[in-house]
Amino acid sequence: MKQPLALALALALSTTPAVAQEGDESGSMMQRGLELFFEGLRDEVSPALRDLQDMVAEYGPGMRRFLSEMGPALAGILEEVEDWSRYEAPEILPNGDIIIRRKPDEAPEPEAVRLVLDVLAPATCGGATPVLAEVTDVLFGLLQAVLDVPME
Repeated sequence: MKQPLALALALALSTTPAVAQEGDESGSMMQRGLELFFEGLRDEVSPALRDLQDMVAEYGPGMRRFLSEMGPALAGILEEVEDWSRYEAPEILPNGDIIIRRKPDEAPEPEAVRLVLDVLAPATCGGATPVLAEVTDVLFGLLQAVLDVPME
């Protein structure tokens, strides 16, 4: 009985290094695969990085100078403006001035316009005195013309 047990133990111990070597080999294969992947990635990205370095070298000093001179003024503008989406893109005028125009306010919503027109409409249908009806007709027409709402 001791002999089969000793034989099994000897077999188990003799195969353990082979399994360990196999694990090391697959580990080194994964490591090599990762190395190849990152090498390829570096080769693909390096031209873009070189271009970025060239651009920083070209524009960096000017940007540094601009930020040192204009930084405090820009910080003041950033604190002042709450919503940049309400402004147009900056525009450089022929004299060199840079202006940032505010976008025009949006027109009133059609529903609100309809409500005003509905309030004024009964007076135009003879439900008021002739003078009030005439004034209401004029206001009604002006409102429609200004707001560009078709008459119903």
